Amino acid sequence: MVSHSELREIFCSADAVCFDVDSTVIREEGIDELAKFCGVGDAVSEMTRRAMGGAVTFKAALTERLALIQPSREQVQKLISEHPPHLTPGIRELVSCLQQRNVQVFLISGGFRSIVEHVASKLNIPATNVFANRLKFYFNGEYAGFDESQPTAESGGKGKVIGLLKEQFHFKKIVMIGDGATDMEACPPADIFIGFGGNVIRQQVKDNAKWFITDFEELLRELKKE
Repeated sequence: MVSHSELREIFCSADAVCFDVDSTVIREEGIDELAKFCGVGDAVSEMTRRAMGGAVTFKAALTERLALIQPSREQVQKLISEHPPHLTPGIRELVSCLQQRNVQVFLISGGFRSIVEHVASKLNIPATNVFANRLKFYFNGEYAGFDESQPTAESGGKGKVIGLLKEQFHFKKIVMIGDGATDMEACPPADIFIGFGGNVIRQQVKDNAKWFITDFEELLRELKKE
């Protein structure tokens, strides 16, 4: 069993930190916001709840929800410009502090790349450090499905991405931070997982995470002690 001080030590000496996006880096669930914007909010949030509970595979849940939303390219762009996602308090400072320490920061999301890249730009995270699902559109802008070859389209996809990052960049210590069960499942291969309950508390994560926080300020304080 890893002690709390060992967890803190790993976090403070990590060479890469990966964040989930929906309900972690931002306050909302991107797919639910897109559904609301496209007029099918209630039906899709019910599906999201079922997906979170692990009742269906991630890819099946994503396929089902997107088939209902059918978002066009224009709707996705309008959502970002008219209802941009809200950053969670403290995330900007935390990411900036990690970057000043030359820690690589990645966003790994089961959400959509166009929305996640917008979030990344607000945090000075390069688009190359973003792993998310790609929506596909026909030439006229209508919804044409999503790129099923992305690792984030699968159950266990976040762990796959972290495994690839370790292989590619030879990181010694990778930390995964997120609110959901899919984030917790990414450890291993992540060296530690920090559960985040600042926007929504998922009981399974709160009960099982060895380190659970509700405010990014706690992590910032740890870094500043160094």
